[in-house]
Amino acid sequence: MMKRILVTGRLPQDIMTGLSKKYEADIYIEDKPFDRQKLLQGIKNSDGLISMITDTVDEEVLDRADHLKMIAHFGVGYNNIDVKAATARGILVSNTPGVLTDATAELAFALILSISRRLVECDKITREGRFRYWAPMLFLGREVTGKTLGVIGMGKIGKAVAQRARCFNMPILYHNRSRMSKSEEKELMAKYVDMKTLLSQADFITLHVPLSDQTRHLIGSQELSLMKPTAYLINTSRGPVVDEQALLETLRNGRIGGAGLDVYENEPALTPGLVELENVILLPHVGSGTLETRFRMANMAVENLIAGLSGKVPPNLVNPDVLSHRRL
Repeated sequence: MMKRILVTGRLPQDIMTGLSKKYEADIYIEDKPFDRQKLLQGIKNSDGLISMITDTVDEEVLDRADHLKMIAHFGVGYNNIDVKAATARGILVSNTPGVLTDATAELAFALILSISRRLVECDKITREGRFRYWAPMLFLGREVTGKTLGVIGMGKIGKAVAQRARCFNMPILYHNRSRMSKSEEKELMAKYVDMKTLLSQADFITLHVPLSDQTRHLIGSQELSLMKPTAYLINTSRGPVVDEQALLETLRNGRIGGAGLDVYENEPALTPGLVELENVILLPHVGSGTLETRFRMANMAVENLIAGLSGKVPPNLVNPDVLSHRRL
């Protein structure tokens, strides 16, 4: 008998067609979050689940998943899944790491360039017909070349951003849970410093940490107060890493130069007042939003799913402890 799977987001057509041939597949084909009640209902008889970052896969869901063997998550971060509860039930959980490194690094650097040169603001001015003449002191931004970049979280994406920063001759400071090897530091021309030093000395601060109890509100009022009044904060990691209310007040009072955000604390809701500010760029969580990356993510999620449902270890298993009591 064919195994049943539930897919909670629209994937490339070729991939969805392939899944439908291999499994009895219930595939959601709309470009909006999957309904919670449909998830609770659909999970009951499913052997496999391809989940999206907008799904909350908690104990309520898992308690109804009597047949579930595999959760193949479409995303790198999986804080929306109760991995501990899944492990206790013998359910394999995987993610899609690595394939979105370049896309997210490119977006982070695009935000650096855009906020410093006021590109979104200037585009709006031009579209509204307010560009009537050139003058030497109008629409001035700040140069990126030679400015200091602070990277918080020097994983794959953080390193990719640092590599791009070298093209702009940017000195690099970084802070991470563990220090890189001397050879890596030399290659990236990056200096390891404590958080206080990074926050007070960097002209641009870019966040690349996973969301955890330790990183929630990693950047709050105290941290923002340490930044230069001309510095910019970039967040393409997870929204709750930044205390959005504290950031709003900091931006509103002009205590830092600006911010570029792709993620939000209560996504998709924004802290009231944020949209009125001109010193912040607000993007709709498009860090991995390229055709190439989304195809790679979809293929990786499917590879994980097929492996897990075939009795094999998924290539990107995030809960290896489950192997001792997995569901067969």
